[in-house]
Amino acid sequence: MTQLPPPSLRLIIDNQALADNWLALDRMSGTARAGAAVKADCYGLGVDRCVPELWQAGCRDFFVAHWSEVPGVIAHVPAQRVAVLHGPQTPEDAAFARETGVRPVIDSLRQARLWGEAGGGPCDLMIDSGINRLGIAPAELADPAVQALDVHTLLSHLACADEDVAMNARQLAVFCDCLPAISHRQASLANSAGIALGGDYAFDLTRPGLALYGGVPRPELAGRIAQVAYPQAALIQTRTIGAGASVGYNATFTAPADMRIGVVSLGYADGILRSWAGAHFLHGERKLPILGKVSMDMIVIDLAAAPELSDGDWVELPYHLPDAAQQTTLSQYELLTILGNRFG
Repeated sequence: MTQLPPPSLRLIIDNQALADNWLALDRMSGTARAGAAVKADCYGLGVDRCVPELWQAGCRDFFVAHWSEVPGVIAHVPAQRVAVLHGPQTPEDAAFARETGVRPVIDSLRQARLWGEAGGGPCDLMIDSGINRLGIAPAELADPAVQALDVHTLLSHLACADEDVAMNARQLAVFCDCLPAISHRQASLANSAGIALGGDYAFDLTRPGLALYGGVPRPELAGRIAQVAYPQAALIQTRTIGAGASVGYNATFTAPADMRIGVVSLGYADGILRSWAGAHFLHGERKLPILGKVSMDMIVIDLAAAPELSDGDWVELPYHLPDAAQQTTLSQYELLTILGNRFG
């Protein structure tokens, strides 16, 4: 097949920042060690880009959500280091886990029985300490199907770790009460925000996700977590429009005077939603405001601050996640995971 030309979009991943973020979270975990949530293609930044860097930095525990995410991860790390959070729904899931060596996270009595009927083996066990999503109820821990499990990691998940609310302490207490109820090798409760709650939440293993990739869910992480993802786009056209000319769908912007503008081939199909309206791109330190509505594949920007730019020149969308979340009203998680697949 004829080789594709270079794309007009690129997503720059700062590998050193990714590694440094993991190291910072590992240090903040105290006597526990930090793992890594690498589900959703490493929160949209790419398993092939991120997992080798995390392994090189020292990470040895990896978590995905879907069975379909397993092959991409175990291409880079031993299968025994990977756990699948959604657990086995079918005998085929259980067989896949046993054949590959990844650990299923058992989330219900039905899954515990299914895993046992498939032949069992090392697994993780999720306790629902109050989030009411997946997990075994504390009262179900005494069930023979649960007691028969070979539990590697006993898990639970915090619902409100990014807030200073009483529910954090309630979930911690529930989890602590459950620890003696079943044999396990290690315990894990804290996500990215949970790490910032302090050592009481760390146990043996923490499971950061968002903060690895540049997210700052709590103030304690500010200054310790660096931006990792930098979306950039090439100008595909530059032109001058006259005073009174409108830009984009529904003509929501009208030029107050003659203006030099540029079009970048980036839009909501790439995860840059219309909530970015009113923001700006950057060329160096110079701000290039977005004009009109974001289209599916195009955004028009004001080139007044950089009139020398022409077709093929690159601009960057500021993507420091806390600031971008304020700009767009999207969560930091959404900003990462909605990035499209057209970036080079």
